[in-house]
Amino acid sequence: MAKSGTTTQGLRAAIERSGYYPALVAEAVQESVGAEEVLSYLVYQETTFDSAEVRRHITVLALTPTRFIVSHTDEHPDETAAEGAGGYASTSTESVKIGRITGVVVSRVVASPETYTPGTPPREVLLTVNWGGVSRIDLEPADCPDPNCEADHGYTGSTTADDLTVRVSEAADGPETVAQTLVFAKALTAATTRAE
Repeated sequence: MAKSGTTTQGLRAAIERSGYYPALVAEAVQESVGAEEVLSYLVYQETTFDSAEVRRHITVLALTPTRFIVSHTDEHPDETAAEGAGGYASTSTESVKIGRITGVVVSRVVASPETYTPGTPPREVLLTVNWGGVSRIDLEPADCPDPNCEADHGYTGSTTADDLTVRVSEAADGPETVAQTLVFAKALTAATTRAE
């Protein structure tokens, strides 16, 4: 990222610090950011365990004056290669106009709430952002209160927006990542409020 500005430089430094294919990740993010200024960002790396495999992922969230950018990179084993051979990575980037965001939800988990002092960082933060790109439908057979009824009452269900959820914790990701998630959530919330 050849842009000037401390936030853009901070984003590049955070991508470099992650150590997760920094050239690939930075290029994907920069192409989406384009000439815009980065107002806030979050770089979140996650490791998952699938049976005998360890898989890494990185998600980069960036806020510009007009857009919310989500970049996600995964690594995959090459199933056709010989054992021990390298795999490949896939990167996807989505750019969402700020005005399309319909919800920003920040859930905080704090220890010992009875002695909570304002300003104490939470142990865990769950950030959910919805813009209508992905929805989940949960259906189940409808029933009636008559236990002897054998009629087909169709289905009942609910639709849930399910675009992006990021969960960070002090234990797994460190207090800096928890703090940065809160900073990013505050900036994104402010941007969506201005866009209304």
